[in-house]
Order: sequence, then C-alpha cells, then structure tokens
Amino acid sequence: MQRWKALAVPLAASLVAALTATTPATADTPSISIQNNATQPVFSRAEAVKQTVFVEVAGTDSDNDGRPDRVAVDILRPKETDQGLKVPVIMEASPYFAGGNDVGNHPVDVDADGNPLPAMSALAKKLDAEPFAGYYDNYFLPRGYAVALVENLGSGRATGCPTSGDVNETAGPKAAIDWLNGRARGFDAEGDPVEATWSTGKVGMIGVSYNGTLPNAVAATGVEGLKTIVPISAISNWYDYYRANGGVVAPGGFQGEDLDVLAKYVLTRQNGQQACGALIDGLTSGQDRVTGDYSPLWDARNYMNDVGKVRASVFMAHGLNDWNVKTKQFAQWWNALAKRQVPRKIWLHQGTHMSPFNFRAAEWLRQLHGWFDYWLHGIDSGIMREPQAEVETAVGQWGRHRSWPLPGTATVPLHLGSGQRLGPFPQPRSAKESFIDQKARTAEQLVEATGEDPNRLAYLTRTLPSDVRVSGTPTLSVRASIKDGASPYLTALLVDYGTDVRPNGTLVSTGQTYCYGQGVPGDTGCTTLRNLGTATTPYKIVTRGWLDVRNRHRPDKTEPLRPGKEYTFSWDFQPTDYVFKKGHRLGLVIISTDVDYTLRYPPGTTVTVSPGQSSLRLPMVTPWRW
Repeated sequence: MQRWKALAVPLAASLVAALTATTPATADTPSISIQNNATQPVFSRAEAVKQTVFVEVAGTDSDNDGRPDRVAVDILRPKETDQGLKVPVIMEASPYFAGGNDVGNHPVDVDADGNPLPAMSALAKKLDAEPFAGYYDNYFLPRGYAVALVENLGSGRATGCPTSGDVNETAGPKAAIDWLNGRARGFDAEGDPVEATWSTGKVGMIGVSYNGTLPNAVAATGVEGLKTIVPISAISNWYDYYRANGGVVAPGGFQGEDLDVLAKYVLTRQNGQQACGALIDGLTSGQDRVTGDYSPLWDARNYMNDVGKVRASVFMAHGLNDWNVKTKQFAQWWNALAKRQVPRKIWLHQGTHMSPFNFRAAEWLRQLHGWFDYWLHGIDSGIMREPQAEVETAVGQWGRHRSWPLPGTATVPLHLGSGQRLGPFPQPRSAKESFIDQKARTAEQLVEATGEDPNRLAYLTRTLPSDVRVSGTPTLSVRASIKDGASPYLTALLVDYGTDVRPNGTLVSTGQTYCYGQGVPGDTGCTTLRNLGTATTPYKIVTRGWLDVRNRHRPDKTEPLRPGKEYTFSWDFQPTDYVFKKGHRLGLVIISTDVDYTLRYPPGTTVTVSPGQSSLRLPMVTPWRW
C-alpha cells in the first residue's frame, strides 16, 4: 500500500510528459481544457465524429474460413480530432450490442448417474445494450475522450465465433487496442485501410458483467496501450461462474446455463450456425455437466493464470449480493493484483448485478472521471491519494478504507455443537446429527424453518452482545458421512437471524424506492418494494458455498466415496463484507441440494455430521466477545 502511494506523484508526472510528447501544443491545434486538475466539457457531443472500423484479428481464425477474424469497432470522437487533437479512448467490448437469441438452458434435474431427466428448458435472458446511449459518451467525450464500442467475435457485424471466454474472444478487443496503437490493420466498409491518427494510443476498458469480464481478459495479455480497466461485476475465472469446487453450479437466475448456451445466445453474426455450429458443439461435449471437474477447457478460460502479465491499473466494482457473477470473481482477482502491487481501487456495494452509476451516480462519476484523467490524460487528479476501498454496509451507508479485506481482519473459528449450537469453544462431546436431502424446498425455505428439520441442519450462536463484522472469505470444515442416495453436494449457508432483517434478504423497508439495472448504458429503473410478507423467522442469507464431495481433495479429480464412511470436507463460501448486528444470531445451515444453483439429483441422500469435529472459520474485523 505504501509503495502504491509513493508511486503516484512521479507516475503522474511521467504520464503528463508522455502526453506532451505525443501532442505538442500549437496555435492551430485544439487541446483539452484542464481546470482544478480535471478535464472540462468543452467538446460537442452533438457534433462528434462517428465512424465504424473493421479491425483484423491477426492470427485468429475461429470460424476456420481461411481468413483472419474481424471485429466491428464503432467510434465516437470529438470533431476536433480531425483538426489535430489526439485523445485517449474509453473502450467497451461486448457480445451483446447486436442483441441475442432465444436459447434453451440445460435440464438440471438429473438421475442417480447425473444424466439429465426430460424437462422443459427455460430461456436464457441476457440484457442487450444500445451503442452510444449512455454516460460514457455523454460525460467523457466532451471532456476530451473518444469512445469505442467493440463487437465480440461471432456477434453482429464481426466474423469468427463466440467461444465463451477463451483466447479467441480476448483477441478481438486486444486487436482493437493494437489498431489504436498502429499495430493492427483496420478497414472501412468499402475495404479501404483506416488508421487511428487521432488516437494517443492510451486505452481504458470498462463494462459490466460480460462487458466487464473482457477488460480482465485483455489486461491479462499485457497488451501495450491498455492503461487501465474498470471491470464491474466481472468474471476472473469462468470455471467459478458455472462450477464450484468440482460441482456444476449455475449463476444466479440462470439455472441450467453453461458455456455452450451463452455462446449460442451471442451468436448473432451472419451465417452463424453454419460457421460456428461445430465449435459450439465442442463446448457442449467438453464442458462436462456430469462430474463438473476442472479441465483444460476451463483452464483456458481462467485469467488468474496470467494475472502476472497485467500492466493496467484496475478500478473494480462488485455487488456483495451479486449471485450472477459471484463475489469470488472479484476477490480472487483483487487479492492476486494486491500481491503484485498493481495500482488498484475497489467499490463493494450492497446491490446485486449492477453498476454504481445506477445508485450512486454523482460520486461514481467523480471518481471515475478522476481515474480516467489520471491514467489516460496524465493529470494528477488526486484520485490515487484517496482511500483504496469503499464498502457499503447498509443501503446508502458507505465506509472508506485503506484496503480490502478491511485492515485488522483476523480468522476466528466457531465450533459446531449438537442441538443447534455454534460458538467460540470446541464442543467435542456433541452427538452426531443427520438430515435427508430433498429437491423441492429452496434454501430460503430451509433457512426460514425453526427448530429441527429433517432436510437440513442448523447451528446458531447465542444472541450477539455486540456487532460482528465479517470481511473476506469464510470457510467451513465438516466431518460427515454420506449414504443412501446419489447427491454429491454439500451446501453451506451463512445466515443472519434478527428481528429487523427481511425474509427475502433485502435490507430496505417496504415502500422504499430501490433503483436497479445492469449498468448497460441507458439501462436504469426504479421500483417501489411491495409488502414482502412475514417469515416464521426473519433472516438474511449472507453468503453460501458449495462442494461436490467427490472433489474433496481437488476440483479436477472425481474420487468416489464409501457409503457411510466419515470424511472431512472443507470448502469456501463466497467472499462477503457484512455486519451482524448486536442482538442478532449468526447461523450456519447445512443442506445438500441447492435448488436454485446445483444439479438436482433424486432425493433421499442421508448426510450425517459430527458437529464436535466440525468448525466454521470467519474473517472478523471486530474481536469476538461474549
């Protein structure tokens, strides 16, 4: 952290020097306007130059037609760039600009061997984006930036095929950056060569979800010219999007989706099925929805492998209640960047799968403006001297911190005991307890039930004497045996039980206005919450984690279990930052099938837990007191 701060001032000076060297000021050359260490809105959005360039992706022929793939790049830039002004580029790459197809998801009800049972397939619904309909161009172009929107391979006007996260997809926006730096070929609609003479070569990538994942992927190539990325609700490892600890686990809201379904959804290019059908069939056969094991196919979509190549600074944002792109995606990327002292900043909010622009627009724009001014224009905006992490603990309640997980966080063990006991002291004399797996009741229904329940085990602390803040990744170690059934899943739920939490997990009151959105330009909306009803026990599922017990040692190797034999199973929850309030009870609920996420095997598996040999480990900021 100290080294990062120390680098800020000299780095800003070097960026200013580089900018001055590439765009010498003359009486006839337009220039950006800087006041109070910030670019000013002096260029006309209405008069901006719009052009489309088809960039050749050298060395990539994903559709095997004998020609390099091409991506379509729509550019909006100040008209003054035709008069000698050179500007940096804010880039968003996406497979969604041309919309998507209706595609059936995979069945998730399976037989005892993991083979799909006949079922109606839900349609995958993904959000489409309208080019040049949002704040990137409206806010940043007048301040001396160009905006470039890149269609992914296999989508819209691009050629090639979508491959859901591997090197071919990464090659498209990387080629666009190369073109902006004079290292790749670009053509207009007539096939005539086009050069980016107006570009400084400095690029910042930004986007939400898939559009935020591509910046991570491109940054992991180390491409020259990519100075910063702003990944929002973004993937860092595709295995962790569709799998978890050896098991098939869906992204929230898209049960049954997988790599092949997503590729089919974004395959909107002309003659797409003819050109790409065989490649997508390969995804279907290779992704393995039976064992869920990690494999070379998944390894090719793991950007963590190349985090050491990242040269760009990183400003990331993620929802702590995002169950589509789960929180492990940001946490593992953030921690790896921290080890390599990559300049970075993070926002963690209490929302779901959305952009901060949709609920904290003014502050988001202030910081994003300072970030882009610093990294792309070389202006010492002061952003690098601000706290590195901003975390929302309740709706509208933000804290600023030196880093994340919060400084002072320490791992604290809590021990399980029979009779629903969970506490700081070992309980070795606890009797074994069992439950029977089912696939009809949701995790929420199982958490809500009070007392003993045949389909789950619950362990609760006493009433908390003070607030307890968890910041980081909880883990669980359970001594258990499994028999009389086929389900290989163990699911753990970390739960807040209290009189002032809502039954569906929201932290806002009935009648309060809540703004939502995916962060796609132009996508905003607000709704007023209806009466949410009354639960038997008010609760919030804070985080959850899954394990395929056949992968108890490693995610790439399935190992059968002996029925009835005890094993020690250890796995992680999704990272979180959450305050359990004084007077609440902290709970751990253990189930098998998680109806909304895991495959659904036939019911009947019996899980027997030895609580005295099991423990929950929480990364706590505040000390544990009784």
